[in-house]
Amino acid sequence: MKGIRKLWLGLGLLALISPLGLLASNTAWGEWGKEELITILGYAPVGISKLGHIWHAPLAAYRVPNTGAGSGYILSAVVGVTLIVIITWGLGRLLSKKE
Repeated sequence: MKGIRKLWLGLGLLALISPLGLLASNTAWGEWGKEELITILGYAPVGISKLGHIWHAPLAAYRVPNTGAGSGYILSAVVGVTLIVIITWGLGRLLSKKE
């Protein structure tokens, strides 16, 4: 149980310090849209050009209605961590069932 408590504290700390990304002058690595890739690379990969319209992030640009930039960033981190924990826990339960 002590290890689990440290894990939760670590995850909570990471979620709380997530607004440090707001201090960055550029976008985060790998969070580029088609237009940003064209600016950076001079072109957009064919897959992004063809399939980029299929997926739209639920909390795009870390914007949450009626919150400030920092609050939206923290809320996005909390939502993301919560979803990862729930999905991982559920898969663990499903795959570890004993008959």
